[in-house]
Amino acid sequence: MNKSLSLWIMLTLFAAPVWSGETNPVTDKPSFSASQSATVSARVEAINHKTREVTLRKNDGNTESFIATDEARNLDQVKVGDIVIAKYIESLDIEVVSVENASAQTGSAMALVRSEKGEMPSITEVDTTVTTAIVEEINLGANTFKLKGPEGNITEHTARNPENLKKVAVGDMVVITHTSTISLTVEQKK
Repeated sequence: MNKSLSLWIMLTLFAAPVWSGETNPVTDKPSFSASQSATVSARVEAINHKTREVTLRKNDGNTESFIATDEARNLDQVKVGDIVIAKYIESLDIEVVSVENASAQTGSAMALVRSEKGEMPSITEVDTTVTTAIVEEINLGANTFKLKGPEGNITEHTARNPENLKKVAVGDMVVITHTSTISLTVEQKK
């Protein structure tokens, strides 16, 4: 995970309580969830099935050309005028949990689903990374906390919401789950 994203995550961790609007008892550990998504589409302007070169016209009128890799199944189904739709969803979940003798770790998983032979081309890829860090120190007076990451590095952060520091204990585990989903589909022109 890059350093600026990691810092943003840690700062956000101790931001306002969960967005649900519910009030949580003081014993509840802080948590945070956020997501964003975007959908764009473009029309197939030109396609050469032999060379696999595809030209797309975006909604702003600009065109983009590329060579489709062999990963793009069923390219022979695509015709000029078809619509390519790209969807992107990204989510971030951060949770503080009490775990005895916890250690910082990181792991990731990826799943890929493609259309079957003869169907219109589509592909969806989901990437998830889970990183844990251990709370090493809390300084209520300075409104700061230190986390030990998976590589043994210790970083200091300033809490955006000092009240959340009172809900965390040294040794608690911070679980950060980042998921991104990219989906590309082709719809026949109508």
